[in-house]
Amino acid sequence: MQALSPELQAYAERVEEVASEFEDEAYTWEGDIPWENLQLLADEGVYCPSIDEAYGGQGMSDLASVVLTEAVSRACPDTGWFVYTQSMVGPRAIDLFGSESVKERYLPGVTAGEDHISIAISEPDAGSDVGNMTTTVEEEDGRLVCNGEKMWVGGVPFSDVAVTWVRFPEGLGSVVLPLDDPGIEVVEEYRNMAGYSQTHFSIDDVEIPADHVLTRGEDGFKQQLVSLNWERLGSSTLAIGWAAAALEQALAYADGREQFDQSLDDFQGIEWKLAEMYRQLETAAGVVYNTAASADGHESAPSRLKTSVAKLHASQIAEEVISEAVQVVGARAYQQGHPLEYLYRLARGRRIAAGTDEMQLNTIARALKEDGVPKVSER
Repeated sequence: MQALSPELQAYAERVEEVASEFEDEAYTWEGDIPWENLQLLADEGVYCPSIDEAYGGQGMSDLASVVLTEAVSRACPDTGWFVYTQSMVGPRAIDLFGSESVKERYLPGVTAGEDHISIAISEPDAGSDVGNMTTTVEEEDGRLVCNGEKMWVGGVPFSDVAVTWVRFPEGLGSVVLPLDDPGIEVVEEYRNMAGYSQTHFSIDDVEIPADHVLTRGEDGFKQQLVSLNWERLGSSTLAIGWAAAALEQALAYADGREQFDQSLDDFQGIEWKLAEMYRQLETAAGVVYNTAASADGHESAPSRLKTSVAKLHASQIAEEVISEAVQVVGARAYQQGHPLEYLYRLARGRRIAAGTDEMQLNTIARALKEDGVPKVSER
């Protein structure tokens, strides 16, 4: 039985067809944004599927964004990364919570594959502990003024704005922060293990237009926290896409490599490795897609329990599968510049970004203590 609906199956096939056009350039981007690939996806009408049609998306379910992220990640890991961030993270928050003027200003450029929106949450003293966040937005003479600093922010060199988590006088919230304001100063540019740029910047008396406030007040921020479940699920999808790409490379190499007068994949030890890698990949994919299917369109997100399980499991499985692919290919895969060496560095970040393994375990335990083990009827 096909796990996807006929509509989503047709969409996945179309995405795979488009993504095959940039497979030859995969593993060449070195941290740069593959604009031409994003624009190709946009031109073919498959980019940012869960963004509202009024702003250039397809108005499909968030499950479609999961499908897009996995299919593109298999073809090109870097394009998959940007597809995930622009379909399921910053722009999605604007689509869900933004004012009409902000949506009209920022989303069409993203859905056309021409603009990028970052998300800024972490601070020097507040990573996983968002309750300790000190970046503030306060009212001064009838204006909203932001002060503070953010770090580990991806995509800043490509972005005009960042969806930024802040502290209002009444509690946590989020705003659309203009990155070209003179009050934004880059403190340091980092280059992470995968070669991606991450930025530490300070915010000094930056005015936030009233229509750039996304969430404010207890109820609004609770909605923002719930929407993070989609970000976690997108991260999980990215991980299984990269793991699938690694398995495909291991299969191809084992089939073409001869040792001791027989193909490498004829050795039972290698067969077992490949079979085990696929078993792990499929269990992770099953959790991810089951979790995505448990939500209902745009109006609800999957539960924190399900998404935390998916994030934890998929992130760990991806690292294990890619590590085994390196083992199958051997010394070649251990060299800098080899696709599997790059995939391994990429995958390691999934156990940190969008919530560490330890934070997912905490979330799972708390949900179980509060609600118990889900019933059969809740699957």
